[in-house]
Amino acid sequence: MPAVSSRPVGAHTPTSGGLARAALPYLDATGAEAVQVYVSNSRGWALPPGDPAQDALFREGCVERGIPAFIHASLLVNLGSPTAATVEKSAETLAHALRRGVAIGARAVVFHAGSSVDEGHAEAAMRQVRRELLPLLDWAAEASGPMLLVEPSAGGGRSLASRVEQLGPYLDAVDRHPMLGVCFDTCHAWAAGHDLAAEGGMTATLDTLVATVGSDRLRLVHANDSKDLCGSTRDRHENIGKGTIGEPAFAELMTHPATAGVPIVVETPSEKQLGHTADIATLTRLRP
Repeated sequence: MPAVSSRPVGAHTPTSGGLARAALPYLDATGAEAVQVYVSNSRGWALPPGDPAQDALFREGCVERGIPAFIHASLLVNLGSPTAATVEKSAETLAHALRRGVAIGARAVVFHAGSSVDEGHAEAAMRQVRRELLPLLDWAAEASGPMLLVEPSAGGGRSLASRVEQLGPYLDAVDRHPMLGVCFDTCHAWAAGHDLAAEGGMTATLDTLVATVGSDRLRLVHANDSKDLCGSTRDRHENIGKGTIGEPAFAELMTHPATAGVPIVVETPSEKQLGHTADIATLTRLRP
């Protein structure tokens, strides 16, 4: 097994044509040291069962390469929605992703914090988060399965957590369950108003994150530059160092104590594998 970096850098990886068949060659081509995949349609509710043979090959391939794997749940997931059917489908989607995580050996399942949509629904939305998440977190603990990782949004639309300090109430809603961790997305944080481009801005944001959630909750970073201005609430990713956040902020990210031992995945534009290869190389160069 290859030596594993203290900050393994990888990419969100295509899976069309078969999980192992598509993902493993992509990892090798990009030099990825970590991987994130979808196990269902990113913008749909269909929940495919998966191919046991491909699952086994993927799981074994990641172990052979020393690569930690993560699942990103459907982008439609919103446990805070005022629409009951959306809440039900969101919980079903997370349960499916956890089961698939067991099958492919994933460390965790990432999901977006969600939104109350309506101003008057905010308190009820957090009660829904508690009601739906606690059984899933308990199941994950009993199954020794993947954690769930809440990812703050880019802001806007009555988000339940966009700025990192808003993760405190979110974690409190589930009694800071040990199976709920955090995924920090740099583009989302920038869009939500954290000025990561200012000197020391990334450092200050990560300091606030640790002060809010503790030193052991950050389990994954999405490293994405942005096409938009700070505080725009727009989630448009750009390649590392090519956007409005800029390379110096990512140098702070790669040396901050909070990211030690934490996998870092890019979700940046990539024609074939070229963009991801370049971004992985950039972040690898910036780490200690």
